[in-house]
Amino acid sequence: MFRRTEAVPFAFVSEADEFRSNVTPPPRERLRPGQVVGRTLLGLTVAAGLVGALVLGMPSLDSTNSPAQQQQSEASDNR
Repeated sequence: MFRRTEAVPFAFVSEADEFRSNVTPPPRERLRPGQVVGRTLLGLTVAAGLVGALVLGMPSLDSTNSPAQQQQSEASDNR
């Protein structure tokens, strides 16, 4: 394996590429049913909010419905 030629103040830094741990991490804790339901409801709420924003915003993004007449203020009529 490749050895570094520059001086390294700590030996573990130079051998970090070769280090393999023999310690296995603890198993993941299972979620309680209440946590699963809560996360599901949160995800559904976020998704419904995004869909609702899209549905409500689509009419304002539609460029085919142009007004037939321009709006003018009444103050400029009598000039």
